Amino acid sequence: MPTLAAAVAPLLSSPLLCSPRAIASPLSMEMMASKNPTKTLLLLLLLVFFLSLACSQPLHSEPMSTTTTATQPAPPPPPPQSKIPHAEAGGAARLRRIVLGVLFGSLTGFLLSLAFLYAIRVAILHAKYAPAIVRGPVSFTPQISPKNLHSALPSAQPLAHGPNGKYYKLVLDNDVTVAVKRLEASRPEASPSSMPNVSKSDMRRVQRQLELLARVRHQNVMGLKAYVREADRLSLAYDFVPGGSLEDVMKRVRSLQVNLNWDARNRIAIGVAKGLRYLHFECTPRILHCSLKPSNVMLDEGFEPRLADCGVSRLIASGSADPELASSLYSAPECYQSSRYTDKSDVYSFGMILGVLLTGRDPTDHFFSGETGRGGLARWLRHMQQSGDAKDALDSSVLGEEGEEDEMVMAVRVAIICLSDLPADRPSSDELVPMLTQLHSL
Repeated sequence: MPTLAAAVAPLLSSPLLCSPRAIASPLSMEMMASKNPTKTLLLLLLLVFFLSLACSQPLHSEPMSTTTTATQPAPPPPPPQSKIPHAEAGGAARLRRIVLGVLFGSLTGFLLSLAFLYAIRVAILHAKYAPAIVRGPVSFTPQISPKNLHSALPSAQPLAHGPNGKYYKLVLDNDVTVAVKRLEASRPEASPSSMPNVSKSDMRRVQRQLELLARVRHQNVMGLKAYVREADRLSLAYDFVPGGSLEDVMKRVRSLQVNLNWDARNRIAIGVAKGLRYLHFECTPRILHCSLKPSNVMLDEGFEPRLADCGVSRLIASGSADPELASSLYSAPECYQSSRYTDKSDVYSFGMILGVLLTGRDPTDHFFSGETGRGGLARWLRHMQQSGDAKDALDSSVLGEEGEEDEMVMAVRVAIICLSDLPADRPSSDELVPMLTQLHSL
């Protein structure tokens, strides 16, 4: 009966393993590694496993014992023989086992060392080809020159101020107008642009996030055009949208300076939902907005929305949620309860924006701070819906035709679903678009 050592012997004597070029040639190993390094390492470890298994098997087979029956007499005992031949045979077997054990052990150790050196080589190559940190101005479009952008930054005109930075209007030498946001962290040690206070891994993380934002291509999302990393700040350049933000437009609506009908408001809500659907389901990896509110929804001259500051809050706060998010009235409950932010958190913020469009009220209004307000816009809308007075919650300046009023009442239900306390009860962003577009057919 053949043993495992006899089965492995042809493998050890094959030219593939016994050839010095096949075992010790760095060129052949490098060629194998360049094709598929993971597969090469697995093959080496698999060979070591079979060799170790071979060493653990007995090198000779014991004769099978036979049982005698009662009907057949036992054979006569063999004549006594000398014990010297048996002792010599046992010594030769032990010597053969020792030699094969030393051979297999040496080969196993050699292959393990080879696998260890190969793993070190892969680690060195990975560290060698890690993305370099870009410290100067970077442009993702040929329309913006990095040097011109950097030299023109001091002449930027201020537009607005937010919790994490200021917006500026900047006109470049080639008459290209961009909107620049300068990030300002509330804690200096959390700033991604403060070079001495962050590690290289954090700087690479910020750089990868910026490159991801530069690949955004959607009509309802503002993509990053360029950025300038300086010693004390990080400036992000976007396309300039002349219509201003939704927050500015709603302020003019409340002061009766602008008339925003239901068709325009519904178009804004659908555009915001399409932008979220693109970020959540069409970007790889998915992008969370993390700071969705009217001041970050820019409107063009036709009231077509474009989401701004997508993922910028993650550049400010590394790891945990941004403190500004936890205190924002547009943030979901889980943001300040467990510091967790998901795509359903963006959906909650969308529900707040939809509630502002429907009611015309600002969540910071004193109307929501008293007993009448029921503790906020979300709770007030749920109370009006449950009491059957959802129509009374609508903005009186857009009430007119009966069909539009019915659509707005149905939109109140969509907003209430988005404002659910539990993330699992909220719809996903890809469900929002058909829910809003089907309002006209209901």
